[in-house]
Amino acid sequence: MSAITFQNLSKTYHSPGGAAFQALMDVSFDVQEGEFFGLLGPNGAGKTSLISVLAGLNRPTQGRVSVLGHDVVSDYAQARKALGIVPQELVFDPFFSVREALRIQSGYFGVKGNDAWIDELLHHLGLSDKANANMRQLSGGMKRRVLVALALVHRPQVLVLDEPTAGVDVELRQTLWQFVADLNRKGMTVLLTTHYLEEAEALCSRIAMLKQGELVALERTSDLLAKASSSVIRFKLDTPLPPQLVAQARVTGRIVQLPAPSAEAVEDVLSQVRAHGGVAEQVEIRPADLEDVFISVMERGS
Repeated sequence: MSAITFQNLSKTYHSPGGAAFQALMDVSFDVQEGEFFGLLGPNGAGKTSLISVLAGLNRPTQGRVSVLGHDVVSDYAQARKALGIVPQELVFDPFFSVREALRIQSGYFGVKGNDAWIDELLHHLGLSDKANANMRQLSGGMKRRVLVALALVHRPQVLVLDEPTAGVDVELRQTLWQFVADLNRKGMTVLLTTHYLEEAEALCSRIAMLKQGELVALERTSDLLAKASSSVIRFKLDTPLPPQLVAQARVTGRIVQLPAPSAEAVEDVLSQVRAHGGVAEQVEIRPADLEDVFISVMERGS
């Protein structure tokens, strides 16, 4: 049985003035039980709409979504019970302590007497010393940890992580991924959306990519990387890039990255930089990574 099934899913929003916006168009794919699955796409691609339908917060305009065989519309209670969802936004109740919030969340799912599991969650997420702190007193990173604990407190079989490490420190990222990877090894299904593509590359066995509401890629991570067209040359540059290289370059501050399918292509890039009065520093050649593949997929048909 698939853990999550999206079948011909479409979602259209209507504004008060009557204008329609189609956020999802005939999206179909499965996430298998025990899989660590990545859902990628630029802002506005439809990821949030898809997760909102999965969580039962929005109804599909067309199609069907199920969790472990339970339809998210007709069998909402069972579908939602199987899900733990970590939202992108920092949503919390300011009137309770961390432990109280976890107990109340447990009650929503009819779970009682789970203090041992709550203590385990607090320990693994580095929250033990914050158990009795009011949620309002916590830093943004600590609140993010609590959201993860809230999603897991009823022991769901499927965990959905929507940008779980956005804007958080390195320590939390490492702690979170160690814990979630361990849960996945024990059989939990994980669906991850993230803009940190190195996380998706390291963690996800299979990846789907959305663009303007449509599914444009669905493959094993290793197969996506194997299809990368070339290696990449990476260097630092303090002067402007030659105009003829700008279109194909990925520039982050002083760091420039360009496709390098051959030794001749590498020399051509460096020659053009020198002819333009620049000096390439810290030059390295590396295999294409998931970010290169993602950019290539998103540029197709643009």
